Amino acid sequence: MQQQKTRLKHIALAAAILAAAAPAAMAQQTNVSVSGLVDVFAGKLRNAGDTNSRSVVNSGGMTTSWFGFKGSEDLGGGLKANFQLTSFIQADTGTQGRFPGDTLFSRDANVGLSGSFGAFSLGRDLAPNFLPTILFNPFGDSFTFSPLILHTDVPLFNASSWTNSVAGDTGWSNEIRYTTPNFGGLTANLHYQLGEVAGSNGKNNVGLNLLYFGGPLALTAFYHNVEINNPLNSPAGNVQPAGNLPLPSGLSAARQTAWMVGGSYDLKAAKLYATYGQTSHNIDLDDKTVSLGASVPAGQGKFLAGWAQTKRTGTAIGADQKRNTTSIGYDYDMSKRTDLYAIFMNDRITAQNNGNSFGVGIRHRF
Repeated sequence: MQQQKTRLKHIALAAAILAAAAPAAMAQQTNVSVSGLVDVFAGKLRNAGDTNSRSVVNSGGMTTSWFGFKGSEDLGGGLKANFQLTSFIQADTGTQGRFPGDTLFSRDANVGLSGSFGAFSLGRDLAPNFLPTILFNPFGDSFTFSPLILHTDVPLFNASSWTNSVAGDTGWSNEIRYTTPNFGGLTANLHYQLGEVAGSNGKNNVGLNLLYFGGPLALTAFYHNVEINNPLNSPAGNVQPAGNLPLPSGLSAARQTAWMVGGSYDLKAAKLYATYGQTSHNIDLDDKTVSLGASVPAGQGKFLAGWAQTKRTGTAIGADQKRNTTSIGYDYDMSKRTDLYAIFMNDRITAQNNGNSFGVGIRHRF
């Protein structure tokens, strides 16, 4: 009888140890995935200010091609550790990065924690303007054909001397980013980028954005105050690059404030988009940008239409310009991961040659 009692005690003790060890075992589970996107198109490109059009097979007609790794570890109690390491590529040539000199993991390179408190990350992560801009125009994150993205994030290297109106890259290095929990469809992201310059506290960038998704209605807003050359001084001494292009030589202001508000509404028969934003530099140069767009389901795809207008005023070089860009296209879903697209774009800048562009491409996610 005594041996049976002792045996039962041992079984109970073992069960208790296993029960205590179960959360620890769960906490050691790590999930790592490899993912990416390849987007290549063929066509002709001519932006406003270009002398002639050029025939191309280019990467990133609808989305900049990329690949990378991300993972998370369950630490128990709803707490997770997360990391991302993703790199842009030019799929038409196999070249790493978006432009010469781009860093290896320029899309993402960060680590952080998430839980009931929200999430935070340290490293290279999104800039505050990125999500509000790409989610509230029908062409998404197309740095080739989206009128809103072209005006805000892509400089031109031609007679127009057009500089992107929103200073800085679409990702920030040396960044602390905090994302709030979801409050009934509303989340906020707070961004702070350290300047890493000894004794120079004025070069730190700060920004925030708001994102609301509630049924058919979606709303957004962002604000930033940035040191244009922080933390990486650009070759031209002005704005950092964005999209698939390097830097122009033009804008040389030291700081910029920018804000934008936007919304979309899904009518089922069509999804409508609208944004309005302003940028202001500590030199006399100001931009006001408005955009409108629509996405209309048709067959196994959707028709896309977008328009953006930027009025640039002031006494600085490149001021007193107006730019109007219109794009129309069709995006056909071959599957959940593969789509075909065809897009035509017209681009106009005050006192410059008009430009017409078109492209036909394929995009595949993995």
